[in-house]
Amino acid sequence: MGNESNKNEDKSLFKNIKSKYIFEDILSHITENKLLQIIKHNKSLQTKLNKNIEDYKYFHKIIIEIIPTQKSLSLIHIPKDYESFFHFYFDNNKKEMNSNYFLMNKKKIKKIKIIIDERIKSFNNLFYDCAEKINFLKFNRNDITDMSYMFDRCSSLKELNLDNFNTDNVTNMSYMFNRCSSLKELNLQKFNTKNVTNMSGMFHLCQSLEKINLDKFNTTNVENMSEMFKGCSSLKKLFVDNFDTNKVTNMSFMFKECSSLIELNLNNFDTNNVTNMSSMFEKCSSLKKLLLDNFNTNNVTNMSCMFYLNSSLVELKLNNFDINEVTDMYWMFGYCSSLNEININFNYINNNANIEKMFSGCSDILIKKIKNNNIKEEAFDN
Repeated sequence: MGNESNKNEDKSLFKNIKSKYIFEDILSHITENKLLQIIKHNKSLQTKLNKNIEDYKYFHKIIIEIIPTQKSLSLIHIPKDYESFFHFYFDNNKKEMNSNYFLMNKKKIKKIKIIIDERIKSFNNLFYDCAEKINFLKFNRNDITDMSYMFDRCSSLKELNLDNFNTDNVTNMSYMFNRCSSLKELNLQKFNTKNVTNMSGMFHLCQSLEKINLDKFNTTNVENMSEMFKGCSSLKKLFVDNFDTNKVTNMSFMFKECSSLIELNLNNFDTNNVTNMSSMFEKCSSLKKLLLDNFNTNNVTNMSCMFYLNSSLVELKLNNFDINEVTDMYWMFGYCSSLNEININFNYINNNANIEKMFSGCSDILIKKIKNNNIKEEAFDN
């Protein structure tokens, strides 16, 4: 189960870079002087622009400066999305290279300097499946709105320095670090997330992630947190006390398969507008303490598999849970085999709700207690 989209690999500008390298600078525009220098050394470009410097404004440009090193990189493709733009690629001697590919199999680089035209507002899929190390020494763009899937499937990425990242106007960070399965640590203290509305799948399947600092995260405008930490199976601690979740409507799969988490405190979560909590804690098999004291579930309609396979939980305090509007409770507490106590008012279960296998696989002690609430037999079927 999940919402991860299938992405076209050709959309990545730096697809399959496996070496260590540094992105020195991402600037907001190309200066006229820089363009004049380019035209001066490029006869074909002079023809394309009819020797009229004013025509340059009709072209979007990505300039990449390559500095040789001992590391070799594979061929880098230009995404189809960018084919309508004009590209300039330079080797270390400032000579223009092939206009369709700037790096052939035998070319070697250490640093890449990028200048991206100011009209390009999306970095979606920018670094798909690339690199072991990325360090942004400068990041002067403050107008980027979309960073979704930016580091998607960078499975070799072990070090990522985002201290200089400017995220002031970003609204979409969905699946930003999707499948960065070698990253062990992420420090996002300097991230400005005040305008972000979508954080779904942001750390999806970051399986090696052991430490993540979200102390400065501003989630005031976030509406979607589904799959946000799904599959972060190495996380033993996660502090989200500062999260403002007032506008969030979707928390499905949010912590699914965080199988190393021992304790999770969500007492500060405002869930008043959440409608979907399906599989929210599914397969959090090491979780021994889960604090949900202030959860407001008035508008939730889907709780299927919400606590499925929480096999280490002994007690769940759900006193504030209002389940009157919930229509799907399929496998809600399935295989919570250590659970002996649930504090919840079962009298408000919706008569039309799907409660099939709701307590299937639970301990005999718990089932005996629950059956005293006249719950339908289908809730206990194996």
